[in-house]
This record gives sequence, structure tokens and C-alpha cells, in this order.
Amino acid sequence: MALRIGLIGAGGNTKLRHIPGFQAIDGVEVLAVCNRSTTSAQAVADEFNIPRVVEDANDIINADDIDAVCVGTWPNMHHDLAIATLNAGKHILTEARMSMNLLEAREMLAVSEASDKVAMIVPSPFYLKYEPTILDMLSDGFFGDILEVHVTALAGGYNPDAPLQWRQRRDLSGNNIMSMGIQNEAVRRYVGHEKSVMAYGKIFTTERLDVETDKVATAGVPESLGIIAELQNGGTAVYHVSTVAHLGSNAMEFFGTKAAFKYEGGKAFIATNADQSWQPLAVAQSKEGGWRVEQEFVDAILTGSPITHTNFTDGVKYMEFTEAVQISIREARRVDLPIT
Repeated sequence: MALRIGLIGAGGNTKLRHIPGFQAIDGVEVLAVCNRSTTSAQAVADEFNIPRVVEDANDIINADDIDAVCVGTWPNMHHDLAIATLNAGKHILTEARMSMNLLEAREMLAVSEASDKVAMIVPSPFYLKYEPTILDMLSDGFFGDILEVHVTALAGGYNPDAPLQWRQRRDLSGNNIMSMGIQNEAVRRYVGHEKSVMAYGKIFTTERLDVETDKVATAGVPESLGIIAELQNGGTAVYHVSTVAHLGSNAMEFFGTKAAFKYEGGKAFIATNADQSWQPLAVAQSKEGGWRVEQEFVDAILTGSPITHTNFTDGVKYMEFTEAVQISIREARRVDLPIT
């Protein structure tokens, strides 16, 4: 019998990755889709030959012929949909970010721990090709102790006349700020968790046109963000995330006592302390990582194999970091972790 999956939310990532990913797996069937409108759901169903269009998400969650649910909505719906799915005895794969805030994330984790169903979050996809090799090099001591992490995620450009996007709305994105969460999730794979956080955020354009209502609405999410984090391993991580930096750069740099590595432009580089420049990192084809989210979700359901990217426990950790950043911005102080 096929593993039958229902989709709640069918935006860009769901159409680009999840639907093709599931449909490429033998014995998996994408059976139903529910989207923001019946018209958009039907368009997705027609494009991907999905047999059923559903108007109400609960009709997917409670359907007897659905085994697992893939949630591709904005973060404001993840908490309720994930908990309802698990309570209905179904497996859940939810799009990132995990939730609106830390409280929601902890509630989602508690329900998942009380269930025997698989609970997984769509992971940060950054530099998966190189990840197994870099992790092995870290484990072997090639880089020594990591002292500094520098993350720059600068993109876009200042445009006060651009319409309001969902990522700029606190009621849809919650405590999540630009790409901060996805950057942090990737960083902690290499250096672990934070001990404390200090942050500053700035909104340059506080109101924008909401094209759906044709009215001016509040833009409540920072457009520029700086973070200094003390790591549990004794190192320091510095983040600069911005959507107003025209011709900005995007890179992750990790500096150790023996060597450093950098991710930039889709490639990885290393440099020993004796090197005067970054050298491209070549990885053996047999050790290349990659995107296998849908396969990992299915394997966890069918064989009980562990989730490596990303379980609900990992999600709570990056949501705790997100919460600490928001507290630090609001109260202008250092926030110690874990948050109690």
C-alpha cells in the first residue's frame, strides 16, 4: 500500500521541491492539496496530477486515506496545523521556520514527543554538498577549536516603495527576521548552541502598501540586523543580516585555532593558519551531501531511520535563538540561554 501524503499550502518551495521529491519516490502518492484558494489549489493539482483538491485543511488532517501531511504555509499556521496533524495520528513535515515564537515551538515539541509519529521541519539547505566532509574534518581536529564565526547575509537594496511582503509582517512571520533563522540553523550544525545573545535591529520603512487590501499597513520586521552570540564552546558568532544592502555579500566563515573554512557563492573554501588565501575544497563524490528531505521523511516513517535535517528538537533550539534576538532588540540587553 502506498504512503499517502496531503499538502496544506502549495507555495514555491512545495512546488519546486516537495511535490517532485515525493512523486519521485516509489510507493509514495501525493493524494490531496489544499491552498489559500480553491483556484490556486486546482492549478497545483492540474500541474502535478494530484487527484484531489480540498477547501478545508481539516479535511486533509482528518482524512482516513491520508497518512502524512506536508505543511507549506507561512509560520503563522505551523503550530496549529502540526499539532492537529499529530493529534490525528498522522506524520508531519512542516515548512520552516518552525513556528511564530518559542512558546509555540515548545508546544509542538511536547505534542510530537507524546506521539509515535514522525515530526520533521524542512531544513536549511545551505551547502549540503560539503557538510559531511566539513563535519568529518571538524571531528578529526583539522580546524582545531572554532573561535570565530562570521555570517553575512546582505541582499536586496533600499526600496521604500516596494509593497509589503509576508516576511515583513509580524502577524505572519512572528519572531522570525529575514534569513536569520535559516542562517543560524546552518551555523549550529558546526558549532552547536549559544550561551548568550546581543542584537540590534532597524526598520527603515515602517509602513508599506498591502496589495491584497490596497491599504497601507505596518512593516514590523527589521530590515537590518546585527547579532553577537557567545557560543557554548567558548567561541563568538557575529551575524549581519540585511535586505537593504545593494550588491551585498553572502558568506559563512568559521575560524579555528588551526584552520578556517568558508561557504560562499555555493562553494566551500579552506585555509590553514599558514595560508595567505582561501583554497577551494574538493570533496569526494562518495561523500557529497545533498537535498534529500522528502526521502528522509519517508524513510523515517517506513523504516524508523533518524531525522538528521531537521527534527522538532533542533527547531526549538533555533526558535530559542530567535526569541533571544527579539528580547535583546526590545530590551537593549544581553540575553542568556537557555530561556526559562
